[in-house]
Amino acid sequence: MSSKRKIYVAGHRGMVGSAICRALAAKGSPLGECEIVVRSHADLDLLDPASVRQFYAAERPDMAVIAAARVGGIGANSAANSRFLYENEMIAMNTIWGAAEAGVKRLLFLGSTCIYPRMAPQPIPESALLTSELEKTNEGYALAKISGLKLCEFLRRERRLVYHSLMPTNLYGPGDSYDIEGGHVLPTLIRKFDTMKDVVPLWGTGSAIREFLHVDDLASACLFALSLENPPDLMNVGSGEEVTIRELAEAVQEATGSTAKITWDSTKPDGTPRKLCDTSLIRSLGWRPRIGLKEGLALTVASYRKELAAGTIRLGERCAAK
Repeated sequence: MSSKRKIYVAGHRGMVGSAICRALAAKGSPLGECEIVVRSHADLDLLDPASVRQFYAAERPDMAVIAAARVGGIGANSAANSRFLYENEMIAMNTIWGAAEAGVKRLLFLGSTCIYPRMAPQPIPESALLTSELEKTNEGYALAKISGLKLCEFLRRERRLVYHSLMPTNLYGPGDSYDIEGGHVLPTLIRKFDTMKDVVPLWGTGSAIREFLHVDDLASACLFALSLENPPDLMNVGSGEEVTIRELAEAVQEATGSTAKITWDSTKPDGTPRKLCDTSLIRSLGWRPRIGLKEGLALTVASYRKELAAGTIRLGERCAAK
């Protein structure tokens, strides 16, 4: 492999993909100087296997990072499990299999800790995978991500390709989608507290416990994993900070300066009761997160307002495949 690696980042316009591109372009990257290869949806449809094969044959990257996905919150997932399964399955199969067929030697696939069972032990170890029933509200997305990580595992075993996966916890940061109806909880909270002046209605009871990771910390974990000569097949990535959704709402309210009243709709689902990932594996190899939740919220609110003022804010489902 040459000193200047050619690295394909799938999903470069999404929150995660753009963070990875920033990290790769930064001075002092653990991967050194590299050529970043990207394609917009107009130039490459990741749902089309023939187009993906042609892309890999033409570009022949040394590495690939698969950050492309259709993602959304509880509402979006539960209303369209079929679409989340189909699109994410196709993205995973096409990008991973296409890379293997083209001879790409190194690939990192990004999933989510929603791959783990609804009632997994806490903190959730990587060994909890496929041990019991998944959370129904995002089952389609989880199944697609499980397929992707398993394909990486099988190709590594059968073809000795270094294909491996990271499963990040709930993410937030610059470039997120602020869709109130179908978005993830943290960006949805920011949007609600910024636009609703009197009352902010929230789903569930606020009792569910979650962990949040700033996307720039995930990007650093991706580069760290890619710098390992012999990485584990699967590693969790998280902050280790737990917070209830009620506490999160209050923290976002403070970060935005809102004085609105919070109401809770207990007829709506809370989702998985608790989700904290066990990150002892990646930490034992030397990676640590840097951005705490309070600092991360301040940075994200500032980024949200900057994007809003510039007219670049995203208000639909995250779809890093586009």
